[in-house]
Amino acid sequence: MERFHFERLLSTRLRRRSLLVSAGALTGIVLASQWPSRRVVAQPRFSDYPFKLGIASGDPLPDSIVLWTRLAPEPLNGNGGMPGVNVPVQWQLATDPNMRNVVLRGTAMATPELAHSIRVVLGGLKSAQWYWYQFKAGNEVSPIGRTRTAPALGTPTNQLNFAFASCQMYEHGYFTAYKYMAQENLDLVVHLGDYIYEYGPNEYQSEAGNIRVHNSPEITSLDDYRNRYALYKTDPDLQAAHAAFPWSVTWDDHEVENNYANLIPEENQSQQEFTQRRANAYQAYYEHMPLRSFALPNGPNMQLYRRLAFGNLADFHILDTRQYRSDQPCDDNLKPRCPGALEPSQTMMGSEQEQWLFQGLDNSNARWNVIAQQTMMAQYDFDARPGAEVFNMDQWDGYVAARDRLLDFIQQRQPSNPVVITGDIHSNWVHDLKADFDNPASPTVATEFVGTSITSDFATAFIAPVTAALPDNPHTKFFDGAFRGYVRCHLTRERWQSDYRVVSTILDPNATISTLASFVVENGQPGAEQL
Repeated sequence: MERFHFERLLSTRLRRRSLLVSAGALTGIVLASQWPSRRVVAQPRFSDYPFKLGIASGDPLPDSIVLWTRLAPEPLNGNGGMPGVNVPVQWQLATDPNMRNVVLRGTAMATPELAHSIRVVLGGLKSAQWYWYQFKAGNEVSPIGRTRTAPALGTPTNQLNFAFASCQMYEHGYFTAYKYMAQENLDLVVHLGDYIYEYGPNEYQSEAGNIRVHNSPEITSLDDYRNRYALYKTDPDLQAAHAAFPWSVTWDDHEVENNYANLIPEENQSQQEFTQRRANAYQAYYEHMPLRSFALPNGPNMQLYRRLAFGNLADFHILDTRQYRSDQPCDDNLKPRCPGALEPSQTMMGSEQEQWLFQGLDNSNARWNVIAQQTMMAQYDFDARPGAEVFNMDQWDGYVAARDRLLDFIQQRQPSNPVVITGDIHSNWVHDLKADFDNPASPTVATEFVGTSITSDFATAFIAPVTAALPDNPHTKFFDGAFRGYVRCHLTRERWQSDYRVVSTILDPNATISTLASFVVENGQPGAEQL
C-alpha cells in the first residue's frame, strides 16, 4: 500500500516415494556449475548460537514438506557472522515432539551463496500427519519445530484450520499477534506479503510513534536485504509462529520497494539499478522462506505463484500480483479513475498467470477455492460526497478489466465456492464480490476477506471517511481500521468461518487478544454473513 495513504505450479505432485534434500542436493545440483568448489568445515565452531533466526517449514503436500533454517550467529552482519565456507547441517524428522521416534535424518549443506540457509525437501511422508523436526550444526542444536503434511489428493476431508496475515512493519510495533497465532489450532499459515519493509530508520512513521528501529538506511543491496530479513526473523513471536505450523508465503511490494510494478520502480532509479535491486530482493526472499527449489531466482525473476491442495476440501491458488503487473494507472495513489484504469491491457497477474489461475479454478474438484493474493479486489469508492469518486489505483480498482475477466470467468464457469483472501491495506474488511459493483442487485459471485496488518499503521484520520463511504459501497459488509492482528479460518464441507483476531495494542508485548468479528460463508451461497 502507498505509505502516505493505504498500505497497500505447486500443482506439482511428488509421486516419488523417496527422500529429496535441497540446498544440500537439489539446489546444489541446480547451481553447482555456477559456484566454485569450497572447503567444507565438518565440525564448525561458531562465534555465537547459529540458529538465532529460528526454523520454519512450508508448502505442505500430501507426502512432502519443506524444512528451513539459516545459520547466523551474528544475524545483522551481511554474512550472518559465518565464514565463506560450506557447513554441513544435520536434520531429523520425528513423529513425536520429544524427537524420540525419528523416521528420517540426513545432512544438508549450508553454502555462502545462499547466505548459509538451507531447505530440506522431504518426500515419502504420510499424508495428514503431524511431524516434528530439528537441525544440528557442529555441537549446536536448533529449537524443535512442528509441521504437517496435507491430506491425500482428492480424499474426503472434513475440516481445515488456517490463518492468514500480512504487513509486519518492525518499527511500528511488537509482533504480539504471532504469539497468539502460535497458540491456535491451525494446519497452515498463509502470509500475503510485506514480510519486511525496505525503509531506513523512521522513514515510515506510525501515528503512535515508532517503537523499534530498522538496522540500516533504505535497503538496496543483497547484504542489505539479508540483514533486514535477519532483523525481522530475530523476533521471538514470529519465530514461534513459524515453528508451530507450515507456512505458505507470497510477497507484495515492500519485499522490494513500495508500490513497484513489474520492473517499474516507485523511486527515481534507472532500469538497470532497479533490475539489480529486484534481483537482490528476490534472492534474499528465497533465502529466508521455506520455499521449494523451483522458486530459486533467475536474476530478477522468480517463480512464486503455485497451488496447494488439501484433500477434496480446499485448493489454494497462491498469486503473485507484483512481478508481472502493469504500471499503476492515473499516476498511482487515491484519485478518480482515469481512462488508463479501464484499459483491457491493464494486468495484475500477467497473461500466463491469469490463464494458470483460470485453468486451476476450472479443473478444481475441491469444495472451497481459495485465491490468496495481495491487494483489495472489491471495488471501493472512498469518497462519500455526491457525484465524487476516489479509488485506490494500486488495488484492483486500477485494473478494472483484469478484475472483470476474473469475476466474469467465475460467474460463467462457477468453480466451487471461490473465496479471496487479501492483505496490504492494514485494516479489516469483508466484501461480496459482485458481477457488477455499480449494480447492487447484480449477482454475488465470490467472497473476499481482507485481513489487517500484524503491526503496520492505519491512520486514525482515514477511519471516519472510509466509514462514511460504506453506504455508497453496499457490497462491503464490514470495515475496521483500528486494530491489528490476523484472520483465523475454519473450513468444513458446509461452511467457512473467518474470525478477525485482534490484539489490544501493538505497543505492548503483553497485549491481549480477542475476536473482533466473525463471518461465515455457506456452501453454494457466495457472500458473507456476520455471526
